[in-house]
Amino acid sequence: VQLQASGGGLVQAGGSLRLSCAASEGTVSSYVMGWFRQAPGKEREFVAAISWSPGITDYEDSVKGRFTISRDNAKNTVYLQMSSLKPEDTAVYFCARRSGSSWSGSRRVPSSYNYWGQGTQVTVSS
Repeated sequence: VQLQASGGGLVQAGGSLRLSCAASEGTVSSYVMGWFRQAPGKEREFVAAISWSPGITDYEDSVKGRFTISRDNAKNTVYLQMSSLKPEDTAVYFCARRSGSSWSGSRRVPSSYNYWGQGTQVTVSS
């Protein structure tokens, strides 16, 4: 399974970006899919996750109300719509597919995901 993340770039504070994560095989509708980010010198952190069950999502507190995770089953793609971006959102963003379909508490833990995309840089200028 390969995950191809795209859509990053440079944006001013308050702006928006939409990240995409296309899966090479399998189906994003059958797995928990997540977005993580990693800023320089920091550990990779959870951003958002979407369940295989319709309408079930989870967000890290700092992005609630600003970011939206979604998926297009027909395109086998997961999205992260980011709005009202802040300089502290600057990081490399990674998409990932969790092993299995369990929507358990550990969905925020990077080690519970077994497939990762290559990352896409998001830079928010002040």
